Amino acid sequence: MATTYLEAIREGLWEEMERDPDVFLIGEDIGVYGGAFKITAGFLERFGERRVVDTPIAESGIVGAAIGAGLMGLRPVAEMQFSDFISCAYDQIVNFAAKCRYRWGAAVPIVIRAPSGGGIHGGPYHSQNPEMPFVHTPGLKVVAPSTAYDAKGLIKSAIRDNDPVMFFEHKGLYRRIKEDLPAEEYTVPIGKAAVVRPGRHLSIVTYGAMVYVALEAAERLAAEGIEIEVVDLRTLLPLDGETVLASVRKTAKVLLLHEDTRTGGLAGELAALITENVFEYLDGPIVRVTAPDTPVPFSAPLEEAFLPNTEQVVEKARWLYRY
Repeated sequence: MATTYLEAIREGLWEEMERDPDVFLIGEDIGVYGGAFKITAGFLERFGERRVVDTPIAESGIVGAAIGAGLMGLRPVAEMQFSDFISCAYDQIVNFAAKCRYRWGAAVPIVIRAPSGGGIHGGPYHSQNPEMPFVHTPGLKVVAPSTAYDAKGLIKSAIRDNDPVMFFEHKGLYRRIKEDLPAEEYTVPIGKAAVVRPGRHLSIVTYGAMVYVALEAAERLAAEGIEIEVVDLRTLLPLDGETVLASVRKTAKVLLLHEDTRTGGLAGELAALITENVFEYLDGPIVRVTAPDTPVPFSAPLEEAFLPNTEQVVEKARWLYRY
């Protein structure tokens, strides 16, 4: 039976809690209610209130408690009910969790789950992609899986990691993406991208829900004889630059795609990485397809216009191919 993206995260959390008694969950409504998206439904009954901790609506307190527990040898998984409100915990994450190893060599083995992304008509306070401030913060690891397989494998790797990991899971993928997962245990390494579709004419580098936009665009362009290579970053920090650069060397043209807004988005960093290292391989300009620099609209038609879509990618990729 195929497993959804949501269920894959749930399975990964459950297996790690069964495997290691030091793993516990902390967050708003995760116990009695089972989580806003029902990922932790049934966890309280199985693992008890000492390992499934309901908290007040106080993101800074949730992360602060998780950091303290991590410093004492536990492995907390803290849930931000919506990634938008992670800003309330920014100080704890950036000035404490991220810097403890640098300051005194202390491990902070915490995971912060952050349901993110649009496409659910959640409006400007429940639809953001706030990954970049954390990508910019040394000491953190930032992952953003796009598949059920990767969601399960990366949540397990994140829990076992001795450094703080930001786990951005896309809400729009929760029940939309399904696949058959291995019966045996597995993990996915942090810091390793994946080529999810090979091609020779043009590379699309992306992550999260935009992987499916890229794949759909690649399928449409294949009918025109344009072979698109799609690279799913999976981890944003540390960034797998080698896989990105290898793809660009192969195709000589690259389109950078992300759901986050344009200014200060990951596409800018990727463009610099490519220009500095493989400029001589490029046969055309580096192209970006991103959301515009506005808040996420609540109106369904406006949100649809805000989010990068397949038509935009096809148009830009077709132009770049012919350049």
